[in-house]
Amino acid sequence: MPLPQIAPPLPRTIRLAQSGDDPAREELAVYCRKIAYIFALQDSGDCQEAHDLAQDAVLRFFVALDRFHTDRPVKPWLLTITRNLIRDRARRRRARRIDALSLTDIVVEPCDPVPGPESIAALHEMQQLLWRSMQELSTSDREIITLREYLDLSYEDIANTLGVPRGTVMSRLHRARRRLGAVIARHKKPMAGEVHDA
Repeated sequence: MPLPQIAPPLPRTIRLAQSGDDPAREELAVYCRKIAYIFALQDSGDCQEAHDLAQDAVLRFFVALDRFHTDRPVKPWLLTITRNLIRDRARRRRARRIDALSLTDIVVEPCDPVPGPESIAALHEMQQLLWRSMQELSTSDREIITLREYLDLSYEDIANTLGVPRGTVMSRLHRARRRLGAVIARHKKPMAGEVHDA
């Protein structure tokens, strides 16, 4: 279920960015935009809104970059900023119903370097089912599954991002996974050749 890994910036890159090095700042900005976009997209279900939120998150990240300690991972701090922006936006307007995401928004690359048409079709169908099922979860469930399964944060980093104890992260994640599994099972089509009793 995780998306292809996005390599985090090296501490040296962050130090160079803090000193004003343009290539380092661009590398850091690209990384931050991707991570913030994935997180925001799970909340909004809207590509443009997620893009806007990601841009705002990157701007706030760079405003506070001088205060960032390079021995800390970037992702939890960035996601805390993004999460606060999402909450601010939600408070400013009434929440609207979220449409199911299209595969044109994010497509997970197949692991097989030369997949056949059937493999690609099955992968796309599974991914579409997963995205659609995610949209039926509560914001809280989507958030914690995204942090763990899509952005690959450790329990400790999730706890820091959400401001809750590690044990709470584990129990919330367990419940969210069970609810996601139930939604997927409800929507899943019978596999070819399966026979069901009348």
